[in-house]
Amino acid sequence: MQNTFPWQRVVVKIGSALIAPEKQGCSSRYLLAIAQFVVRCRAQGIQVILVSSGSVAAGAHLFPDHDNKSIKIKKAMAAAGQTEMMATWDRFFDFPTAQILLTHGDLRDRERYVSIRDTIFSLLDNNILPIINENDTVTTDALKVGDNDNLSAMVAAAADADSLIICSDVDGLYDQNPNLHPDAKLISWVADIDASIYAMAGGATSDVGTGGMRTKIQAAEKATSHGITTFIVNGFKESSFNLLLEGKNPGTQFQPYDSPMQEKLHWMTHTSKAQGEVVISGDVPSPDAGGQLHLTSDEIKEVHGDFTVGDTILLVTDDGTKVAKAKSNYSSCLLNFIAEQDDEAFVSEFQHRTGPIISADDYAPLEKK
Repeated sequence: MQNTFPWQRVVVKIGSALIAPEKQGCSSRYLLAIAQFVVRCRAQGIQVILVSSGSVAAGAHLFPDHDNKSIKIKKAMAAAGQTEMMATWDRFFDFPTAQILLTHGDLRDRERYVSIRDTIFSLLDNNILPIINENDTVTTDALKVGDNDNLSAMVAAAADADSLIICSDVDGLYDQNPNLHPDAKLISWVADIDASIYAMAGGATSDVGTGGMRTKIQAAEKATSHGITTFIVNGFKESSFNLLLEGKNPGTQFQPYDSPMQEKLHWMTHTSKAQGEVVISGDVPSPDAGGQLHLTSDEIKEVHGDFTVGDTILLVTDDGTKVAKAKSNYSSCLLNFIAEQDDEAFVSEFQHRTGPIISADDYAPLEKK
């Protein structure tokens, strides 16, 4: 049956429990239905990108002490399991696949982020299926995304996808944990992700993966703000994928923003990681007619962190309110110098000659929730 969802490019996120449910290597038990979904989508002209967890779970059986959760053992499991996972996916398809391993360090650097976009687009243009995972072998606490739910939303935004399908171990978002409350009700439609939605997201975690329902809601918030329709579905049920292909919602569908954020501002808000904070007095002044944002020494109260020119910073008011993320045109050292000046005329002239602290094009206001 022809899909009635207006999809052109879809990202599907698959968790570790679907890849290696018994931690004894990869299993086709649940993956076959997902692979068939991919094949049927491509037959309809829909481009597909897979974000596949599972390298650690797939490689666990190769280590006698697989219950050892030390970081170095998990990295080794990921290195061994990644090849098995890719080989498993490759066996399902009669078209080429490609592996992309990412860290958050790759995504938060604007130049590398654009390079990732270009690679994805080139693969899709040549009918190659991108299969993306976090590079658990080399990532560190400072560089990791931490869960593939949020990674899938970042990938969906980078790829300009129009739909994100997040596979879960339950049918979707419930008003309470369905594993603990038999009377829990499935929420089939979410128009706006607010505090009440996050309050429902406390359950349904897997002992194989790292993400629970909360990370899936975070991912949905990232994706919908970029205009991407997002679904949370039960990845263990073949019927979920059949219903999606029939244009029916088998789980929870999240409505995208009517006015999506521009790509660069979305990247700054949801993907780029702030390397420091600048505490300001009052509200951030508006950019001038030339699209530049100047701050006086009186407005800069404190500078936290060590950052360089081009890094993303967080602007925070002195009452603790996070008001914006922005690319800093000045280093933390230079901003500290400006903040210490008493001569406002000197500060103004310095910025006039050197350039604004922040340019309007690199300024992303944060919604107050």
